[in-house]
Amino acid sequence: MTENRARTVFLLAHTGRPAAIRSAELVVAGLLRSGIGVRVLEYEARDLPLPPEVELVKEATPQCLDGCELLIVLGGDGTLLRGAEFARASGVPMLGVNLGRVGFLAEAERDDLDKVVDRVVSRAYEVEERMTVDVVVHRNGDIVHTDWALNEAAVQKAGAEKLLEVVLEIDGRPVTGFGCDGIVLSTPTGSTAYAFSAGGPVVWPEVEALLMVPISAHALFAKPLVTSPDSVLAVEVLPHVPPGVLWCDGRRTVELPPGARVEVRRGAVPVRLARLHHASFTDRLVAKFALPVSGWRGAPH
Repeated sequence: MTENRARTVFLLAHTGRPAAIRSAELVVAGLLRSGIGVRVLEYEARDLPLPPEVELVKEATPQCLDGCELLIVLGGDGTLLRGAEFARASGVPMLGVNLGRVGFLAEAERDDLDKVVDRVVSRAYEVEERMTVDVVVHRNGDIVHTDWALNEAAVQKAGAEKLLEVVLEIDGRPVTGFGCDGIVLSTPTGSTAYAFSAGGPVVWPEVEALLMVPISAHALFAKPLVTSPDSVLAVEVLPHVPPGVLWCDGRRTVELPPGARVEVRRGAVPVRLARLHHASFTDRLVAKFALPVSGWRGAPH
């Protein structure tokens, strides 16, 4: 028990969910009981019935995770992506507990909380790195915005009435142009998020690649494209058309004026995820989407 006293875990929760509040209580109690310190954002702690031993921090900065070995996130996909921002900036691995619907980034469900605490206490988890993308917006040759994403950068039309007119480019060469509702520029992790909804392929996380998936394109050739992880993908918004908008992970947004150019490449900084299970991605895919596999007999022995 002595070796655990210097250990600290950061807890991030969607405090608007009653399930998250109850889950946070259980996780905090289990960690403290095992001698592991818990750190929480002060403004979240107001909604959580936490014991006085919990350390509170005022500002939500990467530095608030200094000294923490793990970031535990309780919530749905939005909360997990918020946790990914902390994980990327701090380098601390994120362990997600899904309290929402799909939760592909999560490693556990709410019924697994006791197991989560036990694994953290015994350090029975592994850490894997997930590719991110770095995003740069140019206008008239100048860089006007930079960002990043774990799932995707999505270039979309700003209003419902008109299409977004774009030209697509890969590795400095034009591919095609059309009017569309948008383009999703995705990582393999994001292939089961917005890119999936737009009709893109499901890509296993260990496959290093970048995806370019059109959304409702008015064109004969508007297929999802899968490129090398070292490719540079670009979307140019044509001049003299209505502006577009850039969304990164559905959380951060910036307007794209006519003539803007969005470049996406492999991110310099990955997001580290803590893993409790050795289950294959295939099993995760079947479970998350409740895919029908009855009748499967397996490969012959």
